Amino acid sequence: MLKFVASTLTVAAVAFGANLVVVKPAQAQDLALNMCTYVQGDDRMRMRQRMREDRLRLRSVYDGILCNNMSLIQFAMASGSADIGTFMVSQLPASQLASNGDLEWAEANGHGDSEVAQAIRERTED
Repeated sequence: MLKFVASTLTVAAVAFGANLVVVKPAQAQDLALNMCTYVQGDDRMRMRQRMREDRLRLRSVYDGILCNNMSLIQFAMASGSADIGTFMVSQLPASQLASNGDLEWAEANGHGDSEVAQAIRERTED
């Protein structure tokens, strides 16, 4: 069973560029559930389509969405979803990847050798 947690404070008002997108709490829960479903199913194309439709950037909502009490990247590693996991790594700034603890979580939970963990290492080496 898939559980999700969305911080409505983070997802409810998503700022990017010069625009501000206001998402209602019900829409935030729907977005979080969809994102978790896409990650679990390794469905990068549907995630990209949803983000484009809602005019959101992953970096804006990443910290506000948890799937089974894991970040989206952690959930991707736990679900074996390497395609979407490496996609998310490519969409997030290296500074955010370095500070969010996903690599440390991967190493502590047996996912340190995964493609996603390797992608995080490559992005944060600079």
